[in-house]
Amino acid sequence: MGVYNESMKHSLSLCIALILLAGTAQARPLSYPGGTMLMFDNDVMQNNVFAGYTVDPKNAFGYRLMYDRETASTFHGAQWNHLLNRWNNPDSQANLYLQSAVGVIDRQSEAPGQEYQPGAMTGILADWEDRRFFVSYENKVRIAEDEQWRNFTQSGRLGIAPYVAEAGSLHTWLMVQFDHRPQLDDTFTTTPLVRLFYDSYLVEAGYNIDEQTPLVNLMIHF
Repeated sequence: MGVYNESMKHSLSLCIALILLAGTAQARPLSYPGGTMLMFDNDVMQNNVFAGYTVDPKNAFGYRLMYDRETASTFHGAQWNHLLNRWNNPDSQANLYLQSAVGVIDRQSEAPGQEYQPGAMTGILADWEDRRFFVSYENKVRIAEDEQWRNFTQSGRLGIAPYVAEAGSLHTWLMVQFDHRPQLDDTFTTTPLVRLFYDSYLVEAGYNIDEQTPLVNLMIHF
């Protein structure tokens, strides 16, 4: 647990340092063909790190590291992000993605010989935005022999840009995220957040007002 926390702190410090050094990214699971992405996110249930490489306009592959606080487990897996469809309009764009991962769950609290087991997750991400408004929906199904690790979650977002930024300048979004997690005491929670992105760097910060926990998301495209 201590080693994991130190690793997460190191990843967070690295992401922040790179953002400060850099100075328009989209919070989407694909980069440009040949591009590499690094994503870090933290919410009421888990910490995630994803490092991926986009091989073509519709597919990215990478490594997912996830720590689940509810089950005190760590997931290591290979992830595939796939663009199912994209709708380009004169003043807006919509996207539909499939995100799937398969790997190993490390249950440190289990008896010796039972700590590791296979696990998988899959789900869709859909978004629509123009220069002023943003809407998204995401869900995830986790699959494993361990009933405690299996679950279903979904979330939605509404966002508005307080100003229309020109290309090459800092973009700001004010958003609210709604989460549905049936396994938690607070089944539905709300998180107001701010999104800032500039060039190939994105940072989001918010606070879950029901669970009283922070939300931090960072994304970097290389």
